[in-house]
Amino acid sequence: MATLHCQKCRTALRVDSSLQNLNPASFKILADAAPALEPKAPDGPRSAAAKERRQHYDDVSQHAGPPIQKRSIGASQRAGGKVNPDMSYINITDSLMAPEGPSEMIETPTKGKRTLAKSETVNGADGTEALSQQIETVVRLFEILSARSDIDHPICSECTELVLDGLQKRQSSVLRERDAYVQFLKQALQDVPTEEEKAETTRALADARQREKQALADLEALEAEKSRMEDEIAALDAEADEIDEGEESFWRARNAFAAELTAAQEERDGLQTQLAHDTRLLESLQRTNVYNDTFCIGHDGVFGTINGLRLGRLADHPVDWPEINAALGQALLLLVVVSEKLGCKIKGYKLLPIGSTSRIVLENPDAVSTGAGKPRGTTYNLFSSGTLIFGLGVFYDSFDNAMIAFLECLRQVGDHVERTSSRSTGGEAPTGSPAGLKMPYEIQTGRDAGKIGGVKIVLTGVGREEQWTKACKYVLTCCKFLLAHASHVANEVDAKNSR
Repeated sequence: MATLHCQKCRTALRVDSSLQNLNPASFKILADAAPALEPKAPDGPRSAAAKERRQHYDDVSQHAGPPIQKRSIGASQRAGGKVNPDMSYINITDSLMAPEGPSEMIETPTKGKRTLAKSETVNGADGTEALSQQIETVVRLFEILSARSDIDHPICSECTELVLDGLQKRQSSVLRERDAYVQFLKQALQDVPTEEEKAETTRALADARQREKQALADLEALEAEKSRMEDEIAALDAEADEIDEGEESFWRARNAFAAELTAAQEERDGLQTQLAHDTRLLESLQRTNVYNDTFCIGHDGVFGTINGLRLGRLADHPVDWPEINAALGQALLLLVVVSEKLGCKIKGYKLLPIGSTSRIVLENPDAVSTGAGKPRGTTYNLFSSGTLIFGLGVFYDSFDNAMIAFLECLRQVGDHVERTSSRSTGGEAPTGSPAGLKMPYEIQTGRDAGKIGGVKIVLTGVGREEQWTKACKYVLTCCKFLLAHASHVANEVDAKNSR
């Protein structure tokens, strides 16, 4: 008989002799003994593309025409059930079916067992036809067995043992699963509820359904409330956007106002600082006495000084004539400034303050007692060249006349101050107080002309330096008095003008 192959390991097999020469009754018994398998539903396509391809295949299969070329498959090709593309099939000839020799050993993949198959000699066409029928019958039997089980037949003994081991494992798993189901069924039968439990469950179910209805109603109410709240939130969001826009515009306006306010405050602070500086400067200027700063009168021991220049000279303290001449020029300039400030017109004299070479011009000799016998326009030099020996006192006639004329001018200004001050107080002074202002030292006129405070202001005569120095100090004291009065009058005039 022909050689078959195992459907798992593709090992060559030798069909048992019991399967040879099967009659139809034996074939039917063996075919009916195989269990029938229930048809399995084909697995559905796993994806949409697979479904589409399956549908397309079904449509094409239903409307397919006859094949263009048919291929005939012999019984020898169907013998293995599944066709292995690595194997080729040829027709069995007589030489293959009946090899020469008494017998041949065919080794099968059983557990070390060997089967001795005798060669069969078939002579003639009838023998070949009977052999083909037997092979076809065996192949059909294996096909029926393969169709009614999960195993493709034929298989060898070793593959059979492997299949049996797998089936035993599956059987054990199925048995355990069956026992689990049986246990669960017993537990379920033991937990069958009673009528009271069923009634309680029914009531609980009804109560749960009632609560469900109430919960659904509450849910609908909450959804309506949610919708209303969403509308309200949308309105509030719109209002918030408007408020944000208003707030932004407010802050822009506020920042602009703050910038303007800062600029105004800075300008105000600058003006206040400038005002404070100007106020301090004004106070300083108000406290400043321009007359005192211009003509600073003081003393240096027995000498009177004006702007630091000593006026006077002693034998033990000789003062240079340039310094004395400069001091007399400053005193004459002071007298001119004070008389102009007080509005006093000096009669009979014209004062020419020319520094160290100052002069006094006699204009109206009749108006003064000291100028009798002097022609109009006589000029007195209020300075000395210093060529004469100081202390002789017999060559200072011109200088003495200039000093007497200066003293007369000082007296006229003093009389003017006394008159104006007495008029400002109403002409009457309080009891025990003098009327108006008085000069610190009295200046005599007439025959005593040229004296101040009882001291003559001339250098004519021997030893007159001390008296002349004292008289010069009295003159500077009177000049300082007139200077203070002029400053007071100037302050009052400025106060009136400011009001």
